[in-house]
Amino acid sequence: MAADCDCLWRGPFTRVQSETDLVVSATITAARGNSVDLKIERILRGESHSDEIRVWLDDGNLCRAEPGSFALQSQWVMALDRIEQLPPGGFNPNTPNISFGRVGDYSLSRCGGYWLRQSENLVTGNLSGGPRWEMSPKMSPVLLDLVAAYVDGDIDEETLREAGRVDPALQELIIETRVFLRQQQR
Repeated sequence: MAADCDCLWRGPFTRVQSETDLVVSATITAARGNSVDLKIERILRGESHSDEIRVWLDDGNLCRAEPGSFALQSQWVMALDRIEQLPPGGFNPNTPNISFGRVGDYSLSRCGGYWLRQSENLVTGNLSGGPRWEMSPKMSPVLLDLVAAYVDGDIDEETLREAGRVDPALQELIIETRVFLRQQQR
């Protein structure tokens, strides 16, 4: 964490997403300085007038996600805050790629589970009650449609949490399969 960032953990995705302006499923298309560009694949909540948006990350003294955490072409579900006004000194023309951001763009907090990793239509991350400050707790992948249903209020948090629980029987089967395959290779 940056030295100037003193934020309290606000909770997993299920708790923080409702307080943000926009929740999207998107792909990282560019990274520059402390910003990333997203191509929105699906809006889960909120409104965007473009299918491409810029998200500003930490500049060294903000409580935002770290630049470099999001690889090009990676997919994410993100709960974003719209930048409504710049603070004094929020933009330095001498370092246009390192800044607070621009009015109308978005920011991504790191003080909770504001982002989930997405692979195709499966989502993982601090979805519901994972350990504090842990962005990738052990969980079974959850369908993006279930996350969208939660954001829409169609299912409750317990249903979503149950979908992400690691099934002990499945874990045992995976381990047994790996052992079997290793023995076959000998």
